Amino acid sequence: MVRLLGRSRARSTRRHDAPRTGRERARGAHAQRARQAPHRPSGRRSAAGGGHGPAAGLRSALSGRSVAGQVFVFQLVIVLMLVVSGVVALVLQVRHDTTQEARNRSLAVAETFANAPGTLAALSSPDPTAILQPRAEAARKKSKVDFIVVLNTDGIRYTHPKPDRIGKKFVGTLAPALAGRSFTEEVNGTIGPLVQAVVPVERPDGSVAGMVSAGITTANVGGAADRQLPILLAAAGAALILATAGAGLVSRRLLRQTHGLGPYEMTRMYEHHDAVLHAVREGVIIVGGEGRLLLANDEAHRLLGLPEDAEGRHVLELGLDPDTAELLASGRVATDEVHLVGDRLLAINQRPTDLRGGPAGSVATLRDSTELRALSGRADVARERLKLLYDAGLGIGSSLDVVRTCEELAELAVPRFADFTTVDLAEAVLDGEEPETVGELRRTASAGIRKDAPLYPVGERIVFVDTSPQARSLRTGQALLEPDLKEAPGWLAQDLERSAQVVEYGIHSLITVPVRVGPLVMGVVNFWRSEQPEPFDLEELALAEELVARAAVSVDNARRYTREHTMAVTLQRSLLPRNLPEQSALEIAYRYLPAQAGVGGDWFDVLPLSGARVALVVGDVVGHGLHAAATMGRLRTAVHNFSALDLPPDELLALLDELVGRIDQDEATEDSNAAITGATCLYAIYDPVSRRCSVARAGHPPPAVVGPDGRVDFPEVPAGPPLGLGGLPFETAELELAEGSRLVLYTDGLVEDRERDIDAGLQLLSTALSQADPSPDNTCRAVLDAMLPPRPSDDIALIVAGTRALGPDRVAEWQVPPDPAAVGEVRASVTRRLAEWGLDDMAFTTELILSELVTNAIRYGGAPIRVRVLRDRSLICEVFDSSNTSPHLRYAASTDEGGRGLFLVAQLSDRWGTRYTPSGKVIWAEQPFP
Repeated sequence: MVRLLGRSRARSTRRHDAPRTGRERARGAHAQRARQAPHRPSGRRSAAGGGHGPAAGLRSALSGRSVAGQVFVFQLVIVLMLVVSGVVALVLQVRHDTTQEARNRSLAVAETFANAPGTLAALSSPDPTAILQPRAEAARKKSKVDFIVVLNTDGIRYTHPKPDRIGKKFVGTLAPALAGRSFTEEVNGTIGPLVQAVVPVERPDGSVAGMVSAGITTANVGGAADRQLPILLAAAGAALILATAGAGLVSRRLLRQTHGLGPYEMTRMYEHHDAVLHAVREGVIIVGGEGRLLLANDEAHRLLGLPEDAEGRHVLELGLDPDTAELLASGRVATDEVHLVGDRLLAINQRPTDLRGGPAGSVATLRDSTELRALSGRADVARERLKLLYDAGLGIGSSLDVVRTCEELAELAVPRFADFTTVDLAEAVLDGEEPETVGELRRTASAGIRKDAPLYPVGERIVFVDTSPQARSLRTGQALLEPDLKEAPGWLAQDLERSAQVVEYGIHSLITVPVRVGPLVMGVVNFWRSEQPEPFDLEELALAEELVARAAVSVDNARRYTREHTMAVTLQRSLLPRNLPEQSALEIAYRYLPAQAGVGGDWFDVLPLSGARVALVVGDVVGHGLHAAATMGRLRTAVHNFSALDLPPDELLALLDELVGRIDQDEATEDSNAAITGATCLYAIYDPVSRRCSVARAGHPPPAVVGPDGRVDFPEVPAGPPLGLGGLPFETAELELAEGSRLVLYTDGLVEDRERDIDAGLQLLSTALSQADPSPDNTCRAVLDAMLPPRPSDDIALIVAGTRALGPDRVAEWQVPPDPAAVGEVRASVTRRLAEWGLDDMAFTTELILSELVTNAIRYGGAPIRVRVLRDRSLICEVFDSSNTSPHLRYAASTDEGGRGLFLVAQLSDRWGTRYTPSGKVIWAEQPFP
């Protein structure tokens, strides 16, 4: 009975739903087929029984995995070892006997020849070789040895089968023979490896007169063994074949009996099937043919409520409901037949076990569909929550904006997790700072299934009372759950009137979670429930913590970005010109638009120069962020300093290029990413007297010129390399601009972006300029309206300068001969012109300044000398000469007659200085109008 039960259990385990590996299922099927083989027609045989002949059974046995295979391999190894051992032993014995025979033969031949009559006498003759060589060769051939060699006591050969070896040293041991003893040895002689014997030839007195050696080579020694080896191998092969066949027959029979199972599988199947049956989460019942319960696993006991002694009893006696008992006792086939057993709905599958010759009875499996539905529901909820967290990772933090990040969190949570969601952050967080203490909060974002909820509106400043869950959450850094707001006095105390409205509205449950990254607490998120009658539970509390933790990282990233962006914008604005300087040469309007993606390095400046001239500069540092803004400030400061030298545009760009190269070298030693190579610049100087504009550019887009008639032109300005590359010169282009023209300078962010190349941008700029109003300010507005992208990816700097001319009525000029007496004439001419301009009050001061400057030009300069006076926003006096030497202030000694004139000029003028021209220099001084 126990054996039958064990087999029934094993069969039920293999046939039905107990969990098995693929390897176990395959072997179980093989074993089942093997058991069923005797019941099949005699014309067919199972695979285990040799369904494909003896070869198939032998191959199965040779696999080594089954018991039969292991027995077969073990027997085959033993037979093989015995056969190999016998062959080796026999070969070794034959070789030993052959070698021994060779020793005996060579010794006998050597002794016979040594004791032969005439051998001793021949050794004493004058020519032993002539006597002994024929005798030795005749004896060698008759005795069938390889050589007979006669030696003297020094080991010199008298005879040898090869005559050329006669007279040479013998190869072998001679000491025993010289001592009067015969011996044999194996050596590598002149004719190859051999066995040789050495025998002394003794005189009557016992002394050794010579020696005789006879030997046989190894090739001849092993000849007999080699001839016997094929016979030995043939016999061994025959024995191995017979042994293999016998082992195969034994293994084939054992294969049928064990059904191809290995020892581990047999042990697992017959000793551990109970553990498998009782571990599955499905009831298994085996009923015998007479209706008695043979097996019920633990799950079947639980689902049916079976008594402990149920096994062995009839199914109808177990107290089951009639329908279920009738099904199990009948043994009929059932597929997912649902039966109500107590408060459970069981899905029963039943199959008979007597198919294809099996034992009578049936096996049934039971599944609790009630629990499956509950598990399925929980799985759906878990899947939806995982999906929520996944969507949070993708959807929250799409922008580096604190408010937008909070809105994304609120919108994601409604209605998938909560009916209403509110986010409250500290004011410092919205400004990009770390809050020192979280006191007053601002409602930053709110979302809900309806818009009329009586919660605090967005933008409201809130101070939570100490007893509220929000204040406790902020204080402890832990999420809190209020399942019933009507019974939450701490929350009700926050705002009695508003709290009553919230409860009356139907909001009944709350989860509050701090927005925390490490020790930094930035605010709190509130999840409110109103539609579902069930309150939030602890699992939902954990989900809310995970959701807010992910969002908090994005909020902190946005806060950090806000802080850095604010710092960069502040730095950038502090480095850009706040007000344009006063000047009369150009009517200037400008626009500066930072990129929305971050602060860049675009910059511009307007620099008044001597002689009523004005310099315009615009530049661009590649990249964004604090480094770009700081680099822009350094370049702008450098241009300010270099422009004070009154250099031509190409020389100024050369100095700026050298400066950028040094900065790159200095910063590359500390941080290779800090190099600023890639900066561009355009520098232009406009002279309102000559209406000429000198322009040079370093990798920057060319300027645009709009004539008074509205015609747009992009003049040819040689494009130098970007700043910092070095090694190449810059060139200056001279433009003549009519009065009322507009000079347009810009950065590449205006004409080039990811969707538009620079050629298309220049064409679009030309169209916009041709249609714009002549006013520079209106021109700026028209250009940006036509070309500004929705979200600029780069900074945009735009300068529009309307040109003005300083007419002849405001310019006075005189040629001065290189004679000191001409100084008086210059003073008189200047006085008359100042009177015409209504500036009589400035005549005395101007005479003093010009007297000093002209006198210095005559004394230290060179002809031609020219004086020019300009009436602009100030009175400008200029003295031209052909010398390149520049005067400078110095302290004159008390005994010096001169050296004090420039001090007088510096005291009487606002500014003075020197600028160089291609033909010399200009010394100038500016005086303010009274």
